[in-house]
Amino acid sequence: MALREILHYPEPLLKQKSVTVTDFNDDLKQLAADMVETMYDAPGVGLAAPQVGVLQRLIILDCSSKDEPDDLLVAVNPEIIGGEGDSLEEEGCLSVPGYWANVKRRATATLRYQDTEGNFCEREAGGLLAIGMQHEIDHLEGILFVDRLSPLKRSIFRKKYMKMLQEKEAENGST
Repeated sequence: MALREILHYPEPLLKQKSVTVTDFNDDLKQLAADMVETMYDAPGVGLAAPQVGVLQRLIILDCSSKDEPDDLLVAVNPEIIGGEGDSLEEEGCLSVPGYWANVKRRATATLRYQDTEGNFCEREAGGLLAIGMQHEIDHLEGILFVDRLSPLKRSIFRKKYMKMLQEKEAENGST
C-alpha cells in the first residue's frame, strides 16, 4: 500500500467524469488499498478515485466513529438507485481543505455497486453514510460539493478560497 497525493480545488482533473471499471484485477485492488490508506491518513471519511488522480468509478467510505469498529465500504461503479427525504448537513472535502458548507442531499440512499472482485452488491444507508455515498459519487461525475451551493454562495466560496490559497502560498514562500 502507498499514500497517494490528494488533488485540491481548482485542479481541472476534479471536474472530469470517471470511466466505468471493466477490469477487476490486481491494479484495481492496489488502487483501492492505496485509497484506503490515504483516506485514513488524511484523515477523512470518504475518498473517490479522481481525488487521487485516477478517473475510474471507485469510491471508499468509512463513516464509523472512533469508538466503533471500522465499517469500510469499497464500491466500484457505484450508483444511487433509491433514496428518500431531504437532508441539509454541513459537508467538507479532502479536495477542498478548510472549507465547509451546508449541502442539500437525500436523507437516505440505496447504493448499487460492485466489489473489487466484480460481484454486485446493494447497501441502504441513512445519516452520514448516505450523505457520503452521494458526495463521493458526485466526484465521479466531476462535481464538487461546492458546485451544489447557490450561485451567490459559490461565488463567495471561490473568492474566499482563492484568497486562502494565495495566503498559504505567501506563507510557504516566506518560510
